[in-house]
Amino acid sequence: MNFTSEQIERYSRHILLQDVGLEGQEKIGDSKVLVIGVGGLGAPVLFYLAAAGIGTLGIIDREVVDLSNLQRQIIHFASDVGKIKVQSAKEKIKQINPSVKVVTYQESFNVNNAFDVIKDYDFIVDGTDNFPTKFLINDACVLAGKPFSHGGILQFEGQTLTYLPGTMCYRCVFHSPPPSNSIPTCSQAGVLGTIAGILGTIQATEVLKFLIGTGELLTNRLLTFNAKSMIFRTIKINKNRECLICGSYPSITNLAESERIVCELENK
Repeated sequence: MNFTSEQIERYSRHILLQDVGLEGQEKIGDSKVLVIGVGGLGAPVLFYLAAAGIGTLGIIDREVVDLSNLQRQIIHFASDVGKIKVQSAKEKIKQINPSVKVVTYQESFNVNNAFDVIKDYDFIVDGTDNFPTKFLINDACVLAGKPFSHGGILQFEGQTLTYLPGTMCYRCVFHSPPPSNSIPTCSQAGVLGTIAGILGTIQATEVLKFLIGTGELLTNRLLTFNAKSMIFRTIKINKNRECLICGSYPSITNLAESERIVCELENK
């Protein structure tokens, strides 16, 4: 990659880092990252990845901007209320860094499109707020051999892990989605707006570490934090040999089977 003088100046603080340099910045610029969900987590992830110079950012979300989103979804402004979220996000990304290619999908991430959507990306970021989609992201990425970052927030707490092929996956920890309505969502129980920023920034950091090949990723570990006490914990978790999708004898071998598990739980 032949960097222009403008690019060298823009990314100078990265280039100065021994673990990044010109080679690392080139890897960032050649990469393709998909962010699923353009909400509280997706917003800071997209801001920092765009600023870092990711070559292609894919964003998928079917919703429009609502006034209640603005308390934490910082990529959307008051003037964006009623606007399609992926379009609102694309406009901000282009303002941050015009050189980033943005691919938008105004649709839900579902069983029918999951593999087609993720196939061209190097890394996937889960920025969703519901359990069925989180498990679907996990299952699609595990089956397709795609690395991804899981993130979840509620009230004053957050959690995240990073999956690479061969490491512990989301199902190794949480097995299956909880029954419908058994756990409140952010819209039901609330969330402190800054919690999304804290966790989303951690997820974006994991993406960049993965791309440049430095540091220790949150693989086989679950990071949790409570903002009230400001205590962060990292729990080491081994890969579960009985995991339904990545264990020794997986029972989930396609996304349709995964969807049936979700439906059975919701119908109980």
